[in-house]
Order: sequence, then C-alpha cells, then structure tokens
Amino acid sequence: MPTLLLASGSPRRKELLHQVGLPFQVVKPDVDETMVDSTDPAQLVSELARRKGEAVTIEDDQVVISADTIVSFQDQILTKPDNRADAFAKLAQLRGKWHKVYTGVMIRSLTKQRTFMNETSVQFWDVSDKVLNDYLATGEWKDKAGGYGIQSSGAVFVKQLIGDYYNVVGLPLSVVVRELQTFGISPFQ
Repeated sequence: MPTLLLASGSPRRKELLHQVGLPFQVVKPDVDETMVDSTDPAQLVSELARRKGEAVTIEDDQVVISADTIVSFQDQILTKPDNRADAFAKLAQLRGKWHKVYTGVMIRSLTKQRTFMNETSVQFWDVSDKVLNDYLATGEWKDKAGGYGIQSSGAVFVKQLIGDYYNVVGLPLSVVVRELQTFGISPFQ
C-alpha cells in the first residue's frame, strides 16, 4: 500500500484519519492562503486544497491528501476570526440561521490527481449573547473557520445539518476514503 501523506497541520484532520485507521505521515505545506482570491467558496476551497497538495514533493510510493474548509453565510466567506470580537461578530450573525460549510480536497500521486469539494448546510439555534460569550471564553473559537468547532463545544449551536457532519469538522471522511481506495489506500487493508 502506498504511504499516505497528510498535507495539513489540522489536529481535526489527523483525528479523522486516525478514526478510520488510516496510517499516514504529516507534512506541512508552505502555502500563502491569502494569495488565492475568490469570492466563490467552492472555488476557493478547491484551489487552496490543490495548492497545498501541489506544494508537497512526493515519491513513487506516496499519495498526498490536502484540504481546506471555510464557512459561508449569505454569499460572504467567514474566515478564521482575527480576535475574540471578530469571533463574536461571526457567530452572532449565524445564530438562528442557516450557513454552509465547504471543504475542498485534493488527493495526488505521481500518476493521477483528484480534486473535489463537499458542501454541508448547518442551522444554528438562536442563542443568547451570554451563550456566545461563554463559548468564546473557552478559546475554542481560535483557528476555526467561522469561529466554531462542531466536534467540540461549538456543537451546542447546531440545531440541524444537511450533508456530511465530517465535512463540517474538516474532511468529508466517507468520500475521502472512497477516493483513496482508487489510489490503492484503504483503512481495511
């Protein structure tokens, strides 16, 4: 089986690959994410995933997987918050409403490449300012698209979702596993 390289420093993506029993090595790509300028969330995450994956040098027996996740609300991309006030503003506009989470993924070997995107719709409860501030006090919002993590305390905001839960965490796991199988990598080997 080829060696899988995860081109990401995301602890969530590492946990997801461990969850399904995929052995992998972590390599951090050197990509300036601000150099990609797009207002289309699907295009943006796909391009960022592609750039991250192409920034990693691979050998014959290696396959690299890279990904990028963003939150979009009313045609506006909500990036990772700059500070607590920014996180509050992002979360406050999402309460009681639907938003979308996009994850772009690229899987590449020396002989083939596959890039795809997954979209999940998420609805938040209409939570109070106190609930938002209590959440922000945890610090969990840092380094999270849209300012929340569905896999931890941010789950209290989520009323319902349509699509892949793992996509919101940062990697549409079942689709990724199926795609990896076409590269000769399976969690069941």
